[in-house]
Amino acid sequence: MTAPDLLYSEIEEELRASVRALLGDRCPPSAVLARCEGPEPYDPALWRTLAVELGVAGLHVPEEYGGAGAGLRETAVVLEELGRRVAPVPFLGSAVLAGTLLLAACPQDGLLAEVAAGTVTAAVAVPLSTAPGSAFPTGVRADPGGALSGRVTSVADALTAGVLLVPAEGPDGPALYAVPAGATGLRLARRTSLDLTRPLADLTLDGVAGRLLATGATAVATLHRALLTGAGLLASEQLGLAEWCLATTVEYLKERRQFARRLGSFQALKHRLADLWLETVGARAAARYAADTLATDHPDAAVAVALAQAHCGALAVRAAEECVQLHGGIGMTWEHPAHLYLKRAKADQIALGTPGSHRAALAELVDLPGPVGRTA
Repeated sequence: MTAPDLLYSEIEEELRASVRALLGDRCPPSAVLARCEGPEPYDPALWRTLAVELGVAGLHVPEEYGGAGAGLRETAVVLEELGRRVAPVPFLGSAVLAGTLLLAACPQDGLLAEVAAGTVTAAVAVPLSTAPGSAFPTGVRADPGGALSGRVTSVADALTAGVLLVPAEGPDGPALYAVPAGATGLRLARRTSLDLTRPLADLTLDGVAGRLLATGATAVATLHRALLTGAGLLASEQLGLAEWCLATTVEYLKERRQFARRLGSFQALKHRLADLWLETVGARAAARYAADTLATDHPDAAVAVALAQAHCGALAVRAAEECVQLHGGIGMTWEHPAHLYLKRAKADQIALGTPGSHRAALAELVDLPGPVGRTA
C-alpha cells in the first residue's frame, strides 16, 4: 500500500498560484467587508470566474463526467486559498459536498456535469453541523409519488443554489432527491449566521416534486461519503485561515511599537507565536493527510478525517483569537478583517462535526476506549 504523500506537487502549486492571484485581485478584505454589510454576501462574479473560467467547481470530477479530472488533493489546495481570504463563494457546498454526492450517487446524471462546469450551483440539504457517520436525516419525508414534505434547518449555500439535493425518508427507506430551487412548495428563509461570509438558510418543503437520485443503502453510503469528504477538506480551509491569521499577526507585530520597542521583540509574544506556528505545521500535515487519503480511497480515510478535524478546527479558532487579541489598539475592530476570520473559524469548528465529536469518532476507529468512571 502506498504511503500518503503530504507534499504539494508542482501542479498543485501552480493551481495555488492561479487561485491566489485571482483572489488577491478580486477578493481584497475591503470587498469582503463591504459584501458583509450588504444584502448579498456572496460574490456571484467571483464565483463564476472561479467555477467556470478556472474550472475549480469540478476539479475532482473525472473528465468523462464533465469535470477537470484532477482530484481531491487539488480541491483541498483551492480550499486553503479560499480560507486564506474567507472568500464569499459557495465552493464547499456546491463543488465539495454536492459534487461528491452526485459523483457517488449518479455520476452519469447530467446534473453532475452542470455542477462540475459551474453552470449550476447545488447544495446538500442537511444542517451544516451534520457530522460524518450521523444517522440518515428523517426531517423530510417522500410520498410514493416523490412529493417531499418537511423542514431542514441551517443549510449552507442554499440561498444561491440552483438545485437542492435533499435526503428524505421515502416509502422504501432512505432516498436522495434533486429539487430545483424555484420548485412550487419550497420556501427558503435566511438565518442569522455567525459567519457573515457563509450564510445559512432554513428549508421548508410542502409537497415539493423531487427527482429521485438514489435509494436504500446507496443513498446512505453516498451521503456519508459526501459528509466525510466535506469534513476532511474543510480542514484545508481551516489551515488556510490559520496561516493567514498567523502571517498577518507576525507582520503587524513587526511594525507596531509600544514603549519605544516593536511588539514583536517582546519574548512573551514570541513564545505565543512560536507555539502557534508549531500547531499550524501540525495542522498542515493533518489536513494534507486527510486530503490524500480521501483522494486515493485509502482505508485510513475515516481516521485521517477525524484526526484532521479534531486538530484543525481548534487550531483555526485559536489562531483567529490570537490575531484579534494581538491586533489590540488598532481602532474600530469592524474595519479590520480579523473578526471575519474569527467568525468563520468558530462556524467551521461546528460545521460537519465538532472537534469533540471527531475525537470520539477517532477513539472508536482506532479502538481506543474512553475513560471508565470509578464505582464505589
